[in-house]
Amino acid sequence: MLEIKSLRKNFKSGTEALKGVDLKINKGEFVSILGPSGSGKTTLLRSINGLENIDNGEIFLDNKKIDRIYLPEVQKKTGMIFQEFNLVNNLSTINNVLTGLLNSSSKFLSMFYLFTREQKLEALQSLETVDLLDKAYSRADELSGGQRQRVGIARAIIKKPLLLLADEPVASLDPKASNLIMSLLKKINKEFNITILCNLHQIELATQYSDRIVGLLDGAITFDESTQNINKANINEIYK
Repeated sequence: MLEIKSLRKNFKSGTEALKGVDLKINKGEFVSILGPSGSGKTTLLRSINGLENIDNGEIFLDNKKIDRIYLPEVQKKTGMIFQEFNLVNNLSTINNVLTGLLNSSSKFLSMFYLFTREQKLEALQSLETVDLLDKAYSRADELSGGQRQRVGIARAIIKKPLLLLADEPVASLDPKASNLIMSLLKKINKEFNITILCNLHQIELATQYSDRIVGLLDGAITFDESTQNINKANINEIYK
């Protein structure tokens, strides 16, 4: 489904963010990436959907190499959930969700939020999936942190992606809200068969919700194991 081969990324500062990463993810898997800050987790996710340019290596989605020609199609097939939510505060919840369709709608019409009735119904359905239908016409800045992240998830799933990339989706949330978001992602993974690649810091959340856990340290994978095979030695390897 997703295959990454010898992926390398260097920044102008001299930082080698990714050092020949190889990773394969199967359709329908929920894979979490654990690693300390600066390990390359965010760079890896952003490289998959073209938010970061790579220096060397190859990325394949559905057996097709991601290049400049295929990238727009990849961006339609992938959803992204951000740590800081990336919502427009003065927009309603439903309009924030509808921005998830900007790559697949008329750019002129979407500039003025002139979406079709069908698209608005899809947005409401996405909000119902994340249990926020009652907040459809509330402004984004009126919502709690957990609710804002659920809007971010609704925005990511409205285009029915094959792959969902979640970059530290619970980093700024309390434990109760974090578990709610992770259980929601797991529900989406199982009910809609959406493959999920999720960056996390929280070991307990990774082990509770993931099928596999990948350890990343200094831009290189240190382990790639099914959740039941993870042990203290694996964790100690990345959190020294």
